[in-house]
Amino acid sequence: MPLEDEGRLNDNGIRENFIERVFVHNRWRTQVERGLTRARLVAFHTAHKLLLRAHNEAGYRRVGKIVGSAGKVSDRELFTSYEAELLQIMRYRATPARHTNVLQHALGYLKQSLTPTEKQEILAAIEDYRNGLLPLIVPLTLLRYNIRKHEVEYLAGQLYFDPHPKELMLRNHA
Repeated sequence: MPLEDEGRLNDNGIRENFIERVFVHNRWRTQVERGLTRARLVAFHTAHKLLLRAHNEAGYRRVGKIVGSAGKVSDRELFTSYEAELLQIMRYRATPARHTNVLQHALGYLKQSLTPTEKQEILAAIEDYRNGLLPLIVPLTLLRYNIRKHEVEYLAGQLYFDPHPKELMLRNHA
């Protein structure tokens, strides 16, 4: 279970990371309660890929290898290893540099669909976010709009874009 000192929750980044950890942990526990299968593990992992990348790229690659080991190890070992790595990855804070990397990666899925002007607008918003001039919600909103507009299924299923209820407004700070 994620834990954090109450006083540290006044820091926007620490608070956002803590709440993301709580929601990821809750989604994982829900999967466990429903009964884990390899197919459900793959679906869970697929939906969390960009979120995991934003927290720790190396951990994201390690957990991908764990998922890839399905069929080579027992289910118990597979699920236990995945959970341990998942919770470890989420301890890392998603930094502006890591978010920028994920946003640019997501933009790559739209490159064939966007006009040069649309692409430049999104790239400018990502760069302004990286430089601390805009909150994360701005490039996320531009990407979300284009994901829906161009029906990019893989990105539409990514929890990175909505890891917690929007009413919490965690991604609205610059």
